[in-house]
This record gives sequence, structure tokens and C-alpha cells, in this order.
Amino acid sequence: MTKVCLFFVILLSAISSNAQVQVSMNQLGYYPSAPKIAVIVSDTAFSQFTISSAETKSIILKGKPGLQQQSQNSSHHTQVADFSKLTTPGTYVFSLGPEVSSQQFIIRSQVHQAVGKASLKAFYFQRVSMPLTERYAGAWARTAGHPDTSVIIHPSARNVGQSADTILSAPGGWYDAGDYNKYIVNSGITMGTLMSAWEDFTWYFDTLNVDIPESNNRLPDLLDEVIYNLRWMLLMQDKSDGGVYHKLTNAAFDGNVMPGVTKLPRYVVQKSTTAALDFSAVTAQAARIFKAYSKQLPGLSDSCLDAAKRAWNWALKNPSVNYNQDSMNLLFEPKITTGTYGDRRYDDEWFWAAAELAVTTGGEVPEYVDKFFSALNNKYSLPTWSNVYMSGIYSLNRYRIKNSQTKLARQLNVTGNIGPRLTAMADEYLSLMSKNAFLTVMGGRRSDFNWGSNSNAANQGIVLINAWLETGKVKYINAALANLDYILGRNATGYCFVTGFGRLSPKHPHHRPSEADGVEAPVPGLLAGGPNPGMQDKCEYPFKEPETAYVDANCSYASNEIAINWNAPLVYLANAIEALQSAAGYSKVATPTSKRF
Repeated sequence: MTKVCLFFVILLSAISSNAQVQVSMNQLGYYPSAPKIAVIVSDTAFSQFTISSAETKSIILKGKPGLQQQSQNSSHHTQVADFSKLTTPGTYVFSLGPEVSSQQFIIRSQVHQAVGKASLKAFYFQRVSMPLTERYAGAWARTAGHPDTSVIIHPSARNVGQSADTILSAPGGWYDAGDYNKYIVNSGITMGTLMSAWEDFTWYFDTLNVDIPESNNRLPDLLDEVIYNLRWMLLMQDKSDGGVYHKLTNAAFDGNVMPGVTKLPRYVVQKSTTAALDFSAVTAQAARIFKAYSKQLPGLSDSCLDAAKRAWNWALKNPSVNYNQDSMNLLFEPKITTGTYGDRRYDDEWFWAAAELAVTTGGEVPEYVDKFFSALNNKYSLPTWSNVYMSGIYSLNRYRIKNSQTKLARQLNVTGNIGPRLTAMADEYLSLMSKNAFLTVMGGRRSDFNWGSNSNAANQGIVLINAWLETGKVKYINAALANLDYILGRNATGYCFVTGFGRLSPKHPHHRPSEADGVEAPVPGLLAGGPNPGMQDKCEYPFKEPETAYVDANCSYASNEIAINWNAPLVYLANAIEALQSAAGYSKVATPTSKRF
């Protein structure tokens, strides 16, 4: 641990020859016509920066950094260097003078294409029950791991009359995070985010090839990946009553070993209301997406809609079944000590499931419409696994824009106020952005820095893109891009938080395969959790202020774990930004009314 922390400090210091100076910028580069910002972190104020050609060494641009300011999230002092006027593609060097080492960067089109693809392919590396072959996984090839074909129904989940040795088969799906278990609740928001990316940018994802075994079949790769987890989720529904098992898990977490090394029993545990409603929302959304692929996937759309309705009906009969692991463990053996994803509030899950069912059925079922309308004016906030309200808002707004002449869309236009409220949320972000020392929406509030803070940055970007879908105003896209800049290096730590990318990225994520596989580099395309002043893991942190409380160490599950629900918004944000710049060039972004959107 000490060696890792020391390595972290050395790397930060090595960013410049003056250890007190750090230049934070997007380590992947910039689009020609997009904003270009670097942030100088130093107690010393600088009066000039220069941009030189990396090839000829000649100075291309001289600029004056902004006034020095104190960050509201740490003791850092920063200056913003804006070099947006530089639009010519090429490789350049950003310099603050001869006494300070320089940063090299590139300007080109499609600058985020690779990270967008890698963030999606990261889900392939999380697949359960299938071998990852060298052809597709390269150095990270591995055996299939957990087959999950003989899963024990835990005593907490047994129906009347089921014996202690009752088993079911539920292979497939994704490992949830750095551990080897599969959770319906966290799969819910993950699947919803990925399918929303598809629905918002179908024209981009329908040709995006990320080199997975299903590439070049008759389905887009994003949907192939979604299907791999969807088929597992469908197996988690009890066919006898429509309820959904909360998770498939070991009794306790595996150690730092490769998947499948341990042969411990696997269990499905009790059904829960949150699992049923998240499942209902996902399968309802999947039903409408896969309806367009009925020839390739006969029956899947109908099966998904039927499963969604059955889970909904189970929840109606069981409206408040909480997954309380501590209470469960007092009654049943073996005790389960893996992640809980427990949630005592169900209003957001009811809203999301009702919204997806209403959209998929075209507003023809009053039960679904009435249910979401009753909560349509609830507070907007970033989506998390424990608050999926915004997932429903996104789907309703998308439906309203794309199906403006339907009865349901007209109802939403009259009473929903969804578009203006989304735009107001984005405008509040813009007002906070202007006061932030790193000139990003992320960090506009100290509360942005918590467990999984980098997913906040990505999810804020999704709000901003939805504001663009509503208004067509490029300022929202620019702000979303600034948050992508944050994830890729324009932050107080100086890290690009995506494994395998940038000059300085996580090498020791809390991710069992990356730690146990004997490969020096971690699995690529994974988003680290990010700064978290809670530091719940009790790992040793060299820096502890809100925006710097991050350490690249395997022990740091509070700041350096990966999770599917964090990678999904990165998939959306990076690929949406890439789609928009490729659609018409950054200075001439296509409007939401374009036939491509």
C-alpha cells in the first residue's frame, strides 16, 4: 500500500519539473472546433502560456491565463488557460515557461471514439459464464468463471413446498463491479442507461463495432451486449408468480482471485419490490427496442413485455417488500454478506416502471399512465441505483419529442413540463460551472464528491445532452464535453480516470480480475469511482480534500472500484459527444429536429 501511494505522489510530481505545478487537461485531446481548456494548479500565478508545434517546436499561440482563484473543493489555487482559438489538427505542446515541464496534446476529429468504444467493450470483460478468448480479450483472456447453472434457491427465497436442494439455472449477465456477484437492482439502472443511449443515438450506435464475439452479426454491438445481461435478468424471474430474485451471489465475497477459481455455492435470495420494479422497467424498455428486431430475435420483444407486466403485477401484490439483509440473516442460513442494494423507498421505482410500460404500450393502459402522472412533479435529481426517477423522465421526454402527435405526448406537453424542467436543471449546472475552479459542471457542489463521484460527472453530462435534445443550444453540449474533459484529466488529481487511457490512469483498480490475472495493465475501458472524501475503505489516502480524495490502490474500493452502473453513463456520454461532433462538426451541431436524432 505504501508503495502504491508513493507511486501516486511521484507521478503527480512528475507532471512538471516544478512539483508545485500541475497542468490538468483532457489527456486524450480536443476536437478542432470545440472548446479547449487547461487548468493550471499552482500556488504561483502565471502570466502567460504558449502553444507550440510538437514537430517544428515553433510557437503557434500565446495566451494569458485567467485570474488565479481558490478552489471551493480543496486548497488548490487554479488558473484557466483557454486555447479554443487553436483549431488546426495536429500535435502540440502546452508550456508555462522554460522552468516548468510541458504537456503534449493533440487536436483531431473523433478524439473520443476509442474511449467510447472501450467503455462499451468493458462490459464484455465483465461477462459471466463464458470464456473470454484471446481473439477478443487479448492479454485479458480468461476462463468462463461462474457457470451459474446450478444455483441454490436460498431459504429466504423458497416458495411454499420447495425443498432445501431446489436449484435453478441463471447463467450469463455481468459481474456487477470489482466482485463476482450479479444484482438485479444495479443491473436495472445500468441497462436503462445503455438502452437510453441507444434510443437517443440509434443512428450512431447502429454501426459502432467494438470487436466482441457478436460483432458483424445482424445486431448492433450495443444491443448485443444489452442482450447478454437481459437474458440473465429474465432467468431471475420466478415463473410461478412473476416475482424477481434480488440477486445471485456467493454467501460472502470471493478473495482477490480470478473468476471461477473458487467453487463456493451460489444462491438467489429473496424477491424484493425494488428488484421487481427495476426488472419491469428494463424489460418494458427492452420490449420496444427489440420489437424492431423481431426477425433476428423472434419472440424476444413479446417475452420481455410479458415479463414486465408479470413483475409489475407481483409488485402490486407486494408493494413494500424490502431487501433487508441483516434481518434476513437473523432468520436464514447461510448468512449472506455481499452487497445489499437495499432500498426502503419505492416511489421512484414505481414511477420508472410505470413510465416505461406506458411508453411501450403507447399510453393505452390507464393503470400505467395514472401511476406515473401521480408522481410527474417530483424533484429531479441525478439517477443512482437507489433513485431511478430520472430514468423515467428521460424516457417520457424522449417519447414526447419523437411522438408529438399522440394523446400521451399531448398530455405530457400540457401537464408534464418535462422539457423546461430538464433545461432548468441544466441551466443551474451552467451557473455552478462558471464558479468552479476547474470550469466544469462536476465539482459545482462539494456534494458531487461521494462514492462513485465520476458517475456523477457522466450523469450530469447526460442531463446536459437531454437539455440539448430539448433546445438545440450548443452551450449544453459544450458543458457536457467539459465534464468528459473532467473524467479524462481536467480535474484536481491529474488522473484520467478510465483504465488504459491517457498519460496517468488507474493501474490498480479495485477489480478482482485486474488484480489477479498477472497482467500488469488493468482491464481497459473501466471507469474508476473517483474522489470520495468519505474514504470508507480505511485505505491510506495521500490527499483527503473532497476533490483530491482518491488513491490508485486496489484496497480503495471507496475511490478506485469499478461498477457497471458507473461505466454505463460513460458509454452514453463519450459516445454521444463523439456522435454529435461527427454529425456536423462542433460549431454546426445538428438540431434535435434533424432526421438523424
